Amino acid sequence: MRNLNELDDFRDRGFRVIELYGSAGDSGNGLFRIRSPVDGGLMTVIASDGYDWDHVSVSRTNRIPGWTEMEYVKRLFFREAETAFQLHVPPSLHISHHPNCLHIWRPQRVDIPMPAFWMVAPHPAKKI
Repeated sequence: MRNLNELDDFRDRGFRVIELYGSAGDSGNGLFRIRSPVDGGLMTVIASDGYDWDHVSVSRTNRIPGWTEMEYVKRLFFREAETAFQLHVPPSLHISHHPNCLHIWRPQRVDIPMPAFWMVAPHPAKKI
């Protein structure tokens, strides 16, 4: 994950955040208010880097964030060369504290396995 001090313009330093978390965060943790690239509405982003994981949660008050918003947040919070993912678990493992929240994860100590590129799309230089 990128150094979150680079995103201080978006960092929420309000009394409620300090009361809830004990501080406004640091280089790897914090709560941020970011405008959606889709409609300009506020997205609440909570980022953390503990227990060998980088984690970002993205929520809206009125709806679940869409692909464009999640991609925008991923680009803001993670370095360009980092792979991160949304995890789809069985319904029996769903844990939700907010009905309109999605998560982005990145393990810090292992690479995320990826399918071969040809399994995703044809190589642009090859004709089908």
